[in-house]
Amino acid sequence: SGLTHETHRKEVEQVYLRCAAGAVEWMYPTGALIVNLRPNTFSPARHLTVCIKPFRDSSGANIYLEKTGELRLLVPDGGGRPGRVQCFGLEQGGLFVEATPQQDIGRRTTGFQYELIRRHRASDLHELSAPCRPCSDTEVLLAVCTSDFAVRGSIQEVTHEPERQDSAIHLRVSRLYRQKSRVFEPAPEGDGHWQGRVRTLLECGVRPGHGDFLFTGHMHFGEARLGCAPRFKDFQRMYRDAQERGLNPCEVGTD
Repeated sequence: SGLTHETHRKEVEQVYLRCAAGAVEWMYPTGALIVNLRPNTFSPARHLTVCIKPFRDSSGANIYLEKTGELRLLVPDGGGRPGRVQCFGLEQGGLFVEATPQQDIGRRTTGFQYELIRRHRASDLHELSAPCRPCSDTEVLLAVCTSDFAVRGSIQEVTHEPERQDSAIHLRVSRLYRQKSRVFEPAPEGDGHWQGRVRTLLECGVRPGHGDFLFTGHMHFGEARLGCAPRFKDFQRMYRDAQERGLNPCEVGTD
């Protein structure tokens, strides 16, 4: 809390975070915070990506990416898009959170969630670099083996949320290969199908379509984010071709 500081002093406080995921909440921000992410991991910094997601009502400070004294604004005070996620390589610098001058003494809180992602997974690279482009065959085959969820299903409905710059894709799932955090629940009609929703960027322009797809992706900040999603018949072709050459990274049922 900034109330521990004298208001006329421009203090800069160091904060050290050693978890792979968590949150920072700074009440009554004054001065500045330097947030040092030093995770308990063997992965070198060049293999880690940091993603931050500001709290919906975060205000009272600007959040910068800082390296050797140079600042790049990530989230302006009160001006960030709600729910927008910002990502950068850990080797690019650390977080510098600077309080903005306030005329009133009303309570303000600056806060954000953070996650560290290892960059060795093709599907992670796809999501962070170009989330709307189609995946290559290799990326699809790795995604079905390493993603937090992998399912066969169809798109029932797409809900666009311009204020979040997101689209929610409502899925009906006929086969569940893998999932974390119970993204998909049994359908209420009890016919052996599952249902759930995943999210992607609004700019990807996802629309309802006919036919089955393979949907893969990862959990980020408690939400299922879409990764590779080829048509299921295309996945079957990729899988058979790789199987004939002995190049499949894992075995899954493609019937």
